[in-house]
Amino acid sequence: MKILHIPCLQDNYAYLVIDETTKEAAAVDPVEPEKILEVAKQNDAKLKMVLTTHHHWDHAGGNEKMRQLVPGIKVFGGSLDNVKGCTDKVDNGDRISLGAEVSILCLHTPCHTNGHISYHVTDKEENPAVFTGDTLFIAGCGKFFEGTAEQMYQSLCVTLASLPKPTQVFCGHECTLKNLQFALTVEPENVKLKEKLSWAQNQRNAGLPTIPSTIEGELETNPFIRVDMPEIQEKVGCQSPVQALKEIRRLKDEGHISQVRIITRL
Repeated sequence: MKILHIPCLQDNYAYLVIDETTKEAAAVDPVEPEKILEVAKQNDAKLKMVLTTHHHWDHAGGNEKMRQLVPGIKVFGGSLDNVKGCTDKVDNGDRISLGAEVSILCLHTPCHTNGHISYHVTDKEENPAVFTGDTLFIAGCGKFFEGTAEQMYQSLCVTLASLPKPTQVFCGHECTLKNLQFALTVEPENVKLKEKLSWAQNQRNAGLPTIPSTIEGELETNPFIRVDMPEIQEKVGCQSPVQALKEIRRLKDEGHISQVRIITRL
């Protein structure tokens, strides 16, 4: 299995997943179809399907054009999302096969949108990857546009955190630097967080992406997925994981970085 990232729009990532035995491919959130088709052509890949994480235009906005350009292509999307161009609705636990060796497990990860789907992908060599759209970012998570903190907790800290630790995380946007900078205001003493910020700065200065991360890496550095830790809850003045998740999201949304710093000194 080969995974290629394709920068789109301002900071989006689309992806091409290629089964190397058959050269059949799936496009994840192909908002700029022509770019995806060009990369597929360069890699002699035959595009068979689209995996849509959620209905927002910067993820699903290329689906209808993709169906025009690739007649007969299947477009998968969450059954609870109104995904443009969707031909096949999926629910939690559904499985999709790609080529001879790639298996795709659909995971319902709601909150950012009600029907958000993350796609857990493996091959026969068990090289796991997960495409998390706007639910899990590197060192961050998506805004709670259509859901609750309880839903995001379930999506992040139960569904995604339970995946094998080596699982590579491919998210929907390049927003790692800002996320890491904010994360350090929550955990200024986290050495791995400091190391990751330095690495990410070097990557971006070199014009390189910061994806993929891993589930293990997120469990070490992402404050939103670390809210089960009592010390994280204490730092934001909360007494439960869900409360802490809600408060950290509020602080990030409102840009109240100084508030986190004040709390950490108490």
